Amino acid sequence: MKYWLMKTEPSEFSIQDLAKAKKKTTHWDGVRNYQARNFMRDDMRIGDRVLLYHSNADPSAVVGTAKIVKESYPDFTAWDPKDKHFDPKSSAENPRWFMVDIQLDEIFLEPISLADLRKVAALKEMELLRKGSRLSVQPVRKKEFDAIQRVAAKQK
Repeated sequence: MKYWLMKTEPSEFSIQDLAKAKKKTTHWDGVRNYQARNFMRDDMRIGDRVLLYHSNADPSAVVGTAKIVKESYPDFTAWDPKDKHFDPKSSAENPRWFMVDIQLDEIFLEPISLADLRKVAALKEMELLRKGSRLSVQPVRKKEFDAIQRVAAKQK
């Protein structure tokens, strides 16, 4: 099993939107960074765990967890000229972008802010906390995932 962090802007798609989705499941579309795409396409597997992170929020924070329930497949939003994620260089015959399906596990009682994450010693090497780290999909070490789960458990 692998662990991931996936960023979303809550004004575009929040964890609450995921909670309202059919079977609390959705496709994770619109990723337009090659490294993030490669993680989704090549490395994510059913059962992998995900930290959901609200970026460009007040505060930016880890807000809950999900799991991968469908492995990568072509991101069809890239083929729709009316979609904001349209890419004229991508097609059904030669897809450039991929997505996975995720299912909500848990919404944390309180978001764990970036400032609070920086206070957790076990997270000192976490990719999210590196200066200039902007990747929307990034790997997370098991010890980092577990540390965040422990912080969330203290909220209960």
